[in-house]
Amino acid sequence: MLIAQYLPTYDVRDYHETQVMAPAETAYAVLRALDLQRSWVVQALFVLRSLPGRLLRRPSPPPPSGTFLDQALAIGWVILEEVPGRELVAGAVTQPWKSVVKFQGLPPAEFLRFSTPGFTKIVWAIAARPVTPDVSVLSIETRVLATDPASRRTFRLYWCVVSPGVRLIRRVALYHARHELERLRPAS
Repeated sequence: MLIAQYLPTYDVRDYHETQVMAPAETAYAVLRALDLQRSWVVQALFVLRSLPGRLLRRPSPPPPSGTFLDQALAIGWVILEEVPGRELVAGAVTQPWKSVVKFQGLPPAEFLRFSTPGFTKIVWAIAARPVTPDVSVLSIETRVLATDPASRRTFRLYWCVVSPGVRLIRRVALYHARHELERLRPAS
């Protein structure tokens, strides 16, 4: 997996997968093109995430429109590497515990070298692995590495609060991808 090239060691790893009845390239295209803003669950989670900023009168701008990938790129994430039809790895450095989170995408070599204290390096990957010509496994993985012990402690506290929501978003994404692939599959 490409993600291991960008964060071979990590403080947190979250991995989800589902098997689908579709060729890997088709399954990957559907997962890559997901618009999660159509999910009321995801909308509710993003409203919750924006509450600290709103309470401090520092509201976050509304999320950009488009696919989940388009939205991530619009707020600062970058694609670190992609194998078309198979796998994509996106990354950013950030301080996710802040009330208004800013993501800074870096070119791959800079991302690998980044070590400024007070931050986390985060990568996430989507992938489709063929099982047979007509069956594949879709996966979403997230890895996080803090750049120093104080950030690691702060991130772990933050993760205790947000990880259920992050995991739910990943499950919703795989559910919607599987549902869309079932809808596209010709009746036999």
